[in-house]
Amino acid sequence: MGGQPMFILSEDTERTRGQDAQSSNIAAGKAVSEAVRTTLGPRGMDKMLVSDAGDVVITNDGATILGEMDIEHPAAQMITEVAETQEDEVGDGTTTAAVLAGQLLAKAENLLDDDVHPTTIVEGYHEAAQLAHEAVDEQVLDGDDLDDDRLRGVARTSMTGKGTGDVGAEALAETVVEAVRQVEGDDGVARDEISIRTQTGASSSATELVEGVVSEEEPVREDMPKSVENASIAVLDVEFDIREANVDAEYDVSSVDQLNAAIDAEESQFEQYADALADLDVDVAFVTEDIEDRAAAYLAEEGVLAFEGVDDDEARSIVQATGASRVGAIEDLEESDLGEAEQVRVESFGEDELAFVEGGAATETVTVFARGGTDHVTDELERALHDGLDVVTAALDEGGVVPGGGASEVAIAAHVRDQTASIEGRRQLAVEAFADAIDVLPRTLAENTGMDPIDALVDLRSLHDSEGRAGLISEGQTGRADDPVEAGVFDPAAVKHEAIESATEAATMIARIDDVISADN
Repeated sequence: MGGQPMFILSEDTERTRGQDAQSSNIAAGKAVSEAVRTTLGPRGMDKMLVSDAGDVVITNDGATILGEMDIEHPAAQMITEVAETQEDEVGDGTTTAAVLAGQLLAKAENLLDDDVHPTTIVEGYHEAAQLAHEAVDEQVLDGDDLDDDRLRGVARTSMTGKGTGDVGAEALAETVVEAVRQVEGDDGVARDEISIRTQTGASSSATELVEGVVSEEEPVREDMPKSVENASIAVLDVEFDIREANVDAEYDVSSVDQLNAAIDAEESQFEQYADALADLDVDVAFVTEDIEDRAAAYLAEEGVLAFEGVDDDEARSIVQATGASRVGAIEDLEESDLGEAEQVRVESFGEDELAFVEGGAATETVTVFARGGTDHVTDELERALHDGLDVVTAALDEGGVVPGGGASEVAIAAHVRDQTASIEGRRQLAVEAFADAIDVLPRTLAENTGMDPIDALVDLRSLHDSEGRAGLISEGQTGRADDPVEAGVFDPAAVKHEAIESATEAATMIARIDDVISADN
């Protein structure tokens, strides 16, 4: 080779190695975590996110904030993935997971400065995470006590502090628990059968639970009925138009009589559509295809309330709510295919019309009809309701509930520290660092609640040591250390488990990176 250098990477490739790579990645992860830290807790602050197009989102939902941010740094993107995973798996705790990941990185940075090897940090963090899971399991409250009151506490805890207009978390929690109980069965909660429909034009306190479906489809004609009691319902995958012939053919119309005969034949076909529904006493037809104007006129004459272009999801929901069967041809429709509902009504909201299908014979789906004075309010209300529904579902289906208000985090940190002495070598330093990172969560809650974070943490530790349980209870412009169970503040155990798991995985993955190679395209 004559001593000539060998170039493996292209000249345009950028490479960052060693401590520089670790510092850059950790700084990026911490920056993303810090962006959502002030949103944590019942008195967390909101963020205003403005897109390039000028669209504005106002929220304190961690997943929404991180999802809307235009993040380019790959390590920072890994923290956003923590929030996405948390949201997908349990529906809440995204801010907790992101803040914890950032703090684990911050503690890892200190350990790296003290010459602790990244592999040792990773091993210590994973060992500490297992101890944290043990602590969460020990905190789970008796499952037999998971009644509606406790479930309302779970929902209320999740939604308190969200921008929900003039309706409080207590009232929303009632709606959330009622909705979940409606779709709960022997196999658990059918979460997919709960829909949220938003509509501006009224205060948030007008939010209600509809035992059935709220559809955005409008009646095909204005002269159709606006309300039908004890409705017989057909769901059809049919196009109400002239049937096309199976073979290509041309017709030579040479006289007015022939033209009139052709028109009469078409009219007869449109009339047959309406007659077929009328003969089966169909009151309401939800059609996934188009309804030709002349066919719609005959349906109106028969007093049938018809909707066209119903999307597949809504058709499925209507089937679930009414017990109807979807039919692909008018001639195949039978009385046994029809569903029932106590009422189908069409209501106007400004320029919009919505159809309410309520009290179906086989009601297996419900809709939370959320109201708000502005789009910003309804959007945030929808996010709060999603969180509330998800945490109640998680509490019922995935391991029960634990005390909220930071109580679980205090217990986790205490348990991890108690076990530190049994861990040999430098891994002990990483385990202690993990406990310190966990402590940042109740400290942040205290700070956002208006308390002195150091004093609050001291009070929490003292109360935990004496009573076995201590959390922060928000009241007025500040808070106090007390028993969160007595105050009705709860979190699903699944949220804590997922936050620990996803935050630890992200932090350890970033901490192990010592070489960043980026190609300039």
